[in-house]
Amino acid sequence: MAGERIWVLADDRPGNVAQAVGVAEALGQPFTVKEVRYTRWGQLHNVLRGDSRRGLTRECRKGLEPPWPDLVVAAGRRTGPLARWLKRKWGSRLVQIMDPGWPGRDEFDLIATPIHDALPAGANVLLTLGSCHRAVPRLLAEERARWQTRLANLPRPYLLLVVGGDTKDYPFPAERGRELVEATLAVARGMGGSILVTTSRRTAPELQRVVETGIPEPRFFHVWEEGGDNPYLALLAMADAIVVTGDSMNMCSEACANGGPVYIYAPPGLVNGKHARLHALLYERRLARPLGADTTAWTHAPLNAAADVAREVLARRLI
Repeated sequence: MAGERIWVLADDRPGNVAQAVGVAEALGQPFTVKEVRYTRWGQLHNVLRGDSRRGLTRECRKGLEPPWPDLVVAAGRRTGPLARWLKRKWGSRLVQIMDPGWPGRDEFDLIATPIHDALPAGANVLLTLGSCHRAVPRLLAEERARWQTRLANLPRPYLLLVVGGDTKDYPFPAERGRELVEATLAVARGMGGSILVTTSRRTAPELQRVVETGIPEPRFFHVWEEGGDNPYLALLAMADAIVVTGDSMNMCSEACANGGPVYIYAPPGLVNGKHARLHALLYERRLARPLGADTTAWTHAPLNAAADVAREVLARRLI
């Protein structure tokens, strides 16, 4: 039976899903999102799961049915065994975002991984600057049109503050929030206009309170909530400058899709080595500056790793 063109394997990590969907959207062809959910066996190392459906829930397995895909786009280590099973059983070609780990790297037709992850070079490895994302011009324009009338009463220019939060290794304490607010207000004083703020799923209530208390009017303040109407992409599109906390590589990469000034808040003790390597690359390419550095406005080409991956997929004739 003829296969569907593209499946996106969407696991339980929103950051992974956004990257895989971003690449599928950049290909400009119809695709189907397949939810991937795990049992406790899904925590096993891939050497034990092999190229199989081992570790998937019964409902997830039932959702895997023909027509089988010509191309599979997925992200993260845990989707690797299922992707490899689809290739072995049905001949699907595989595009994996980020390192799928050992074993089986050579079974993927393309592995797209950020430079800062330091994966060894290989014939099937594409190194990208930053993370893949969905903040492409078309979607940004659509979201801008959907939201801009709701902000029409706020004076321009707009400074967007994107707030992350605790990570597995590093907390984001409230006192850091006060420092973030102070540095953001310093940028805002040089710009005038309004401050737009959005929190994220990792923003703790106390950090949110500190930021919300510290940012004055005129402003727009969005609190992230599961399943809510999220203006994030619209705010990225409308911002004249962006301050982003450095605890999320996805958020930093998405901010640089704007094409305007980006300031990263990443004091010592807030981020790990991978985050710091990404920030250094963004500073080196003049895509961003550390928050508190020179605030003279500049522009740059929008950063879009998903488009780079899509071009490589087409160049290799994987779809």
